[in-house]
Amino acid sequence: MKILVTGSNGLLGQHLVKLLLEKEYHVIALGKGVDRLSFSPNPLYKYVDADITDANAIENLMADETPDIIIHAAAMTQVDICEQEKEKCYDINVNGTKIITTLAEKNKIFLIFISTDFVFDGEKGNYKEEDELKPVNFYGSTKMDAEKIILDSETTYSIIRTCLVYGNVLQGTRSNIISWVKEKLEKREKIKVVDDQVRTPTYIEDLTKGILFVIEKKATGIFHISGEEVLTPYQMAIQLADFFGLDKNLVERVNASTFSQPAKRPMKTGFNINKAKTILNYQPISFKEGLQKMYKE
Repeated sequence: MKILVTGSNGLLGQHLVKLLLEKEYHVIALGKGVDRLSFSPNPLYKYVDADITDANAIENLMADETPDIIIHAAAMTQVDICEQEKEKCYDINVNGTKIITTLAEKNKIFLIFISTDFVFDGEKGNYKEEDELKPVNFYGSTKMDAEKIILDSETTYSIIRTCLVYGNVLQGTRSNIISWVKEKLEKREKIKVVDDQVRTPTYIEDLTKGILFVIEKKATGIFHISGEEVLTPYQMAIQLADFFGLDKNLVERVNASTFSQPAKRPMKTGFNINKAKTILNYQPISFKEGLQKMYKE
């Protein structure tokens, strides 16, 4: 089986390609710029440098490679930059998805789309798959629009929404909340971390396993794939400090109003993952176990 993965240079893309190759799937990795992974030479792996907003390039790629499945993980995800560069964000997140979806529909390819908790307004938290979408920032609205394109198409699809993904990038230096907190506390620098935003943090390997289950079970529809623990970023920072024996007094508890950010964040997201547990046999690890896996060395 041949699987095309868009956004292969990102955190999710890197881990996804690694897992799919371990399972001996034939992987076409699509990214922008140089290949950040080190899977070549491998007869099951091919990297393609292409722009998902270039319809002709993507159509030619589909014709050349004829994938059985597309995992569409490519997106502009930096929330504040999305708010400041709306045209670019819309082009990548919405127009790019429309190109991918149209070709998936035309060629009868199973499409797995990666979405986000930011499609919700954050008023209640513990969101189920069927809850009303009501984004509070531009990034969230583009992902909602992208979901609608897929729902309105005739293609066979699975939409996987996830929440606050953390883990180590295999190649590259882009940081996330975990690496940022650890680095600051090791330098004994004081940090301010919000305690009024609620999430269900997702360990990257849990997310890739959830996607693998969708492939193996040919599961269609919408699935919430995240961790199960309800945590604020402040609580995550304190757990990390305890885990490494760092000084948690350096972590100041603040609320979102402390920061001046271009994009509004939903206050309480987090997922009800019962559907994924029942249909996919998905079971996430705890946040502490995620830290252990990240820093097992």
